[in-house]
Amino acid sequence: EDAIKKADVFLGLSAPGVLSKEMVKSMNKAPLIMALSNPVPEIDPAIAREAQPQAVICTGRSDYPNQVNNVLCFPYIFRGALDVGATAINEEMKLACVEALAALARKEATAEVASVYEDEDLTFGENYLIPKPFDPRLIVELSIAVAKAAMDTGVAARPIKDFDAYKEKLKQFYIQSQLVIRPIYEKAQAEPKRVAFAEGEEDRVLRAVQIILDDKIAKPVLVGRKRVIQARIKKMGLRIDLDKDVTIVDPENDPRYADYWQTYHTIMERKGVTPAVARTVLRTDSTAIAALLMHKDDADALICGTVGEYQRHLEHIKSIIGLKPGVETPAALVGMLTDKGTLFISDTHVNPVPSVCQIMEMTLLASEQIRRFGIEPKVALLSHSNFGTREELEAQKMRTALAEIKKRDPELMIDGEMHADTALSASIREEIMPNCKLDGNANLLIMPDVQSANITYNALKVMTDAVTIGPLLLGVARPAHILTQAVTTRGIVNVAALACVEAQIYAAENKQKKML
Repeated sequence: EDAIKKADVFLGLSAPGVLSKEMVKSMNKAPLIMALSNPVPEIDPAIAREAQPQAVICTGRSDYPNQVNNVLCFPYIFRGALDVGATAINEEMKLACVEALAALARKEATAEVASVYEDEDLTFGENYLIPKPFDPRLIVELSIAVAKAAMDTGVAARPIKDFDAYKEKLKQFYIQSQLVIRPIYEKAQAEPKRVAFAEGEEDRVLRAVQIILDDKIAKPVLVGRKRVIQARIKKMGLRIDLDKDVTIVDPENDPRYADYWQTYHTIMERKGVTPAVARTVLRTDSTAIAALLMHKDDADALICGTVGEYQRHLEHIKSIIGLKPGVETPAALVGMLTDKGTLFISDTHVNPVPSVCQIMEMTLLASEQIRRFGIEPKVALLSHSNFGTREELEAQKMRTALAEIKKRDPELMIDGEMHADTALSASIREEIMPNCKLDGNANLLIMPDVQSANITYNALKVMTDAVTIGPLLLGVARPAHILTQAVTTRGIVNVAALACVEAQIYAAENKQKKML
C-alpha cells in the first residue's frame, strides 16, 4: 500500500484483487493503471473508475477498453526481423514497434475495426490508447518499422530495397490470414447467445463445443441423447460438464416433448403431417427439434448439417423458422480464405437454376453477410459471356440481374456478366473493359446456377489450402446454418461464432421493433 501512494503508474501481472479501490484513491490524479492479470485483472476497471474517474486503465481482456496483448507486437517483431534476416532482435527494433503502435492508435479507425465496434468512440483517448488486435494495418506498419530499425542498426542480413513492394506483400499476407474471422469472434464473445447444435452427439460437434466454451463464444444447446453425449465426451477426454456448461435437449426424455410435437403438427398439418408423424419426427429428427427450439425462443441460433442431406435440413428450416420478409428463396454462401485473398461464392447449395429475382436477392443478402466480416463486397456476376460476347439466355439473365441489383442498391460495387478470370484479375478487366465498375479483384462471385457454384467451391477447397467459412444460409428469418458432412471442427466453430453475432443483431432489431 505504501508503494501505491502518490504513484502515477500501476503495472500488475499478478492476481485478482491485488489493487483495491482505496489504493487507487491514494494514487496521483489520473493515474495509468495496467491491471494485466488474466483472466481476472488486479482490479475491475469499473471499480478503479469509481475511485479515480480520470484514470487511464488497461487490462489483458478484449471485453474492456485498451487490451494489452502480446499479439499486438510479437508477430510483427518476428515478421519484420525474419524478412530482413535479422541476426538479433535489439532494443531499437522493439522501440520502433512500440512507436509504430502508438502512431497507429492516433490514426482514424479502419472500416474493419469500426464495423465491429460500432458503439465505441475509436478516437485516441483514455478508452482508445491501443489499436484493436485485428486492425489490418498492424502487420504492415509494425513490420515495416521493425525491418527499418534492424537495417538502421546493422543487424539486417537481407536489407529490403523496395519498401513499397514489401508493403504490398504484407497486405497480401494479412488478407489470407485467420484475422478475417477474428472480428466475428470478438463480437460473439461480447454477448454469447444460445446456439443449438442439431447433431449434438457428433464427435466434431463436441470438439467444437469444447472450443466454443473455452473461448466463451456462445452458450451451446446440444440436441441428442444425454447418455450418448456423456459417453463420447469421456471417450474423447473433453472437459464439458453437461450439468453446467451446456443445455441438453434429449429426444428420449424432455418435458417439452408434448408441447413441441403439437406445435410442429400445427405448423405442418396442411403439409400432410398427421399427429402420429409429428410425434415421430419430434423423437427422431434432430434438425426439426433444433428448429422448434428457435421457434419457441429456447435457442437463438441453429447449426446443423454435419450428418444427412442438405435439402432435408433446409426443408425443416424453411417450414419451421421461415424466411425473412420479402425474401422469395434462401441461398447458400461459402467463404474461402485463400493465399490470394478472401473469396465468397454463391449460391452453392440451394437454387438449381436461379431466376433474375433470385440472383438479385442472393447478391444483396450475400453482400450484407460479407460486411459482417468487415469486408466491403466487390461483386462479379459470372457467366460464359464476357460483357456481352454471348446472347444465350443464361448470359442475358445475369445481364438483366445486374440492372435490377443496381436499382435496389446503386452504391454496391458490382459488374458483369463476366468470366471468372476476368472477375479475379484487374489486369484482364483493364484490357477488355476499362470502364468496369470493379476496383481491384472481385471478392464475391455470383454464379448462374448451383452446379457451377458447387463445382467451383469443391474444386477450390481440395486444390488449395483455403480455410472455408460455411456454407452460410442466407435469407432465413432467424440465424440458421446448414453445414456439410465434410466440415471440420474449426469450421463449425467459425459458423457458430457468426450465428451468435447474427443472433445479437436479430435480438437488437426485435427489441427496437417492440419499442416502436
